[in-house]
Formats: sequence, structure tokens, C-alpha cells
Amino acid sequence: MARITYYVALPFVRGDDGSLAAEGGVECANPQAAVGRARAMAHGKAGAVAFSRSGEPELGDFDPAVVLAVFGEVPADLSEL
Repeated sequence: MARITYYVALPFVRGDDGSLAAEGGVECANPQAAVGRARAMAHGKAGAVAFSRSGEPELGDFDPAVVLAVFGEVPADLSEL
């Protein structure tokens, strides 16, 4: 089975109660694209994060996410990416 790496940009917004919530993430072609997209997403939002995640989709087996860049405010615990 083939391992694959996904690169993702994920924006966060602040809810009415002040909590941070993720909006829809965007898969990107490479790490540089994910960082650039996250930087752009952070404008007008609380913040955004770029991360990668490697694994075997056929098995549903993925390594923990690797944070590539953080812009603005994001949750302190990003372990659930």
C-alpha cells in the first residue's frame, strides 16, 4: 500500500462565545502552497495553520500532523488535525 502526504491550509474563526473553530480546510499541492494559502486565509479570520499529514488512506492509518506554519490565533492544542 502506498503512503501519501497531504498538505492542508486550515482557517480558524472566533465564535460568539470567543472560542476558536476550524472552517473548511483546503488541500494544497505542496508545503509552500499550503503555507501561502494559510497566510492568505488568515486575513479576515482569527488565524490559519498549514500542516501536512502522511499515511495510508486505504487503511485509514495516518501519522500525527506536522505543523508547517501558524498565522494569527489558532487553538493551542492542534493534536486533532
